[in-house]
Amino acid sequence: MWNRNRITDLLGIEYPIFQGPFGGGLSTVELTTTVSRLGGLGGYGAYTLSPQEIYDADQQIKSITDHPYNLNLWVNDHDIVDQEHTQKQYQKTAEIFKPYYDRLNTELPPLPPSFESRFQNQLQVVFDIKPKVFSFMYGLLDADVIDRLKNQGTVVVGNATTVDEAVALENIGVDVIAASGFESGGHRPSFLEKAELSTTGTFALIQLIKDKVKTPLVAAGGIANGRGIKAAMTLGAEGVQIGTAFLATEESGALPVHKEFLFSEAAKSTTLSRAYTGRLGRGITTDISGELLYATDQTLPFPLQTTFMAPMRKAALEQKKHELVFFWCGQIAPILKYKSATALMKSLIEEADELMR
Repeated sequence: MWNRNRITDLLGIEYPIFQGPFGGGLSTVELTTTVSRLGGLGGYGAYTLSPQEIYDADQQIKSITDHPYNLNLWVNDHDIVDQEHTQKQYQKTAEIFKPYYDRLNTELPPLPPSFESRFQNQLQVVFDIKPKVFSFMYGLLDADVIDRLKNQGTVVVGNATTVDEAVALENIGVDVIAASGFESGGHRPSFLEKAELSTTGTFALIQLIKDKVKTPLVAAGGIANGRGIKAAMTLGAEGVQIGTAFLATEESGALPVHKEFLFSEAAKSTTLSRAYTGRLGRGITTDISGELLYATDQTLPFPLQTTFMAPMRKAALEQKKHELVFFWCGQIAPILKYKSATALMKSLIEEADELMR
């Protein structure tokens, strides 16, 4: 049976279908619990949350379902070098983005305050709440941390965008590797090389990693239906992670206008850009992402660029100048059909059942 393998046995789930753990307020308790209750693995992205907020979200999820879910954090949660570097970069960034602010009749924001890493405090909460599944991105954990998580009964999932990253994750002892392909929407969680150099497509990446590691693989990127599930598992994955299709459902935390764009003609064109957060991510092509492309030396370090762009996003949404708003979106968006997470999940299961027979 296609839905019985090492991953379903390890996680105690019925179907090896992961819902992408969205950050930045896009994850919701409703979406996470819906996917988990239907036999998949709901995901909750928590990298922007305080330890108390992570604890509260966990309590809400567990009050609704006792099915496992995946709590996700970012190991490396900023790219700041020092204040002097940031100050110099701000002058350049302000000059580049001023014309876009002018289009919105909005004042350029001042240099954002510096940012202190929250990861260690967030990780402590993971030890406190003991989630069934914990996934991490943008780096590696110490092997003793992995051991401690496993000893408390938590399944550990690492995210890789290259073969070398997958090998590094296997070497520290993760239980599952999520292989994130070029097609994926949102941020590219590369950590050994620059994200621009780590852009292999999902179906090539699965085969390349499968040839080098023994750890069970989850394919992420370019999957939104049963055909995608069958293709990924035929090539060696034992599970799939689906992001954009779940982001488009009414249960996600995306703005209504974001969901409208995911089902629109605009979703046919996506771009990888650093312009909006300082880290490379895929979203629907905008005037800014099209004109600045990767913007590798034109932005503040993550997450300061996000703070710098917040007034522009707010003004553009209020003025309905959506050509200046970056809506996260994967390349698979043009085939999306479902606006209900329940309908999407049932369709994924039924299509995969039929095709895998």
